[in-house]
Amino acid sequence: MKDRIIANHLLDAEAVTLSPLKPYTWVSGLKAPIYCDNRVTISLVNIRKDITNAFVEKIKEHFPEVDAIVGTATAGIPQACWIADKMDLPTAYVRSKSKEHGKTNQIEGKLKKGSKIIVIEDLISTGGSSILACQALIEAGFEVLGVYSAFTYEMSAAKENFEKAGFKNLSLTSFSVLIDEAKKRNYIDDKGLEMLKSWQEDPKKYSDMFQ
Repeated sequence: MKDRIIANHLLDAEAVTLSPLKPYTWVSGLKAPIYCDNRVTISLVNIRKDITNAFVEKIKEHFPEVDAIVGTATAGIPQACWIADKMDLPTAYVRSKSKEHGKTNQIEGKLKKGSKIIVIEDLISTGGSSILACQALIEAGFEVLGVYSAFTYEMSAAKENFEKAGFKNLSLTSFSVLIDEAKKRNYIDDKGLEMLKSWQEDPKKYSDMFQ
């Protein structure tokens, strides 16, 4: 049931918004009936506490051997800090690429080599940026136990990419749970629900409808 509580938090905070008939345009140019900005939740104390506690509970359940929590820049950083604080663990963050000045660090923080790490993301779409972060951590001498996100679009590409790269990926809540909760709340109607499902099955086909 925690996944449904988190889904409702994201809807309450308007961190995830749904607009199947007037879709959003993603950076890639694709049209999508959903927009996710989980950074909104960092400003809402009760919601962020519930999300942090859910992360801690699940990490202890699935990865009890974890040594450190690493956030992805930038959206994963605050959540990683709160999780690490509650678990009394070191934390750090990883950039998408090395800085072009100073020490040219890609990983910021000082963790023991060989540390077993959980990477924290705000959301997963195709998983590409998360996988690059994991690979950078491995190259730096760490062991990546998995990637944990607050939300996943449940795209088939993400599943394939994580399996191919050999990294575990878990999320607190998901696209299917969220749209189910949205329907219960009359946030969307039956037509909207079907359009959201059709987008998840074939994002490009859905996008082409609005070009």
